[in-house]
Amino acid sequence: MYDFEGDKSGADGAPGAAHAAGSGPHRALLLLELPRVVGELAASHAVDLVAPRRPSGAGRPVLVIPGFQATDGMTRRLRSHLRRHDFRVHGWGLGSNIGLTDQRIDGLVDRFEQLRKQYDEPVSIVGWSFGGVLARWLAHTYPGDVRQVVCLGSPWRAQGERTRATGMFERSRRKHGISDRAKPMVDLLRGPVPVPCTAVYSKTDGIVPWRGCAVDVATSPVAENVVVPSSHVGMVANPLVLDVVVDRLTQDLADWEAFSWRTALARKWAGS
Repeated sequence: MYDFEGDKSGADGAPGAAHAAGSGPHRALLLLELPRVVGELAASHAVDLVAPRRPSGAGRPVLVIPGFQATDGMTRRLRSHLRRHDFRVHGWGLGSNIGLTDQRIDGLVDRFEQLRKQYDEPVSIVGWSFGGVLARWLAHTYPGDVRQVVCLGSPWRAQGERTRATGMFERSRRKHGISDRAKPMVDLLRGPVPVPCTAVYSKTDGIVPWRGCAVDVATSPVAENVVVPSSHVGMVANPLVLDVVVDRLTQDLADWEAFSWRTALARKWAGS
């Protein structure tokens, strides 16, 4: 994210630039991101060819928020998988996620309120990377209208701010500006999420430090961490991540079951 915690000017005068360089996961993991994404995408399509289609979503509405500098096109695989399981899935419809500008903040609010009114029921939110940070903020802002939140590799903690993408955030801030609401938003979303929240992250993430993504399981009504072997960019295509997302979104809020790989995979392959 933006380097709010280390907001010092670097050699080029950019806030936090001195901290951005060389920070985040090991460079080897960063270099492996692209080949891993290719394999994860191919694997997810292959699994869908043989796995039974189980309409377990019951038509529940879901909003998917892309990561920083990403668009709805990059979450298409995730959204198509959720539709396969009978969720009513929507992208955010705001083009590239360029960060906390007034235009993107207001657009996200309008999009969420549109879906809330359209379905007249709480909306689940799946946020990828920085999109998960925004999902946390929406849950704090609309606690009665967000059913649950699933964050995919989302560095919401202060120690997760300096990542391999921090330099991109600072360049975007110089190019597009940043809202006066940005810092208060981040301060708010760092509090315990008032709705069920699942943090999915990988210890081999090549972009963000995984420790900055984990939630405090004792501080929210329902909060849990699920560790997956995944790249960062591939979080929206990795077949295991997709299994986690479907399993969590199908949970009964009145009878919540902690995530179990055994249970999730048994449900996935039931009837095959």
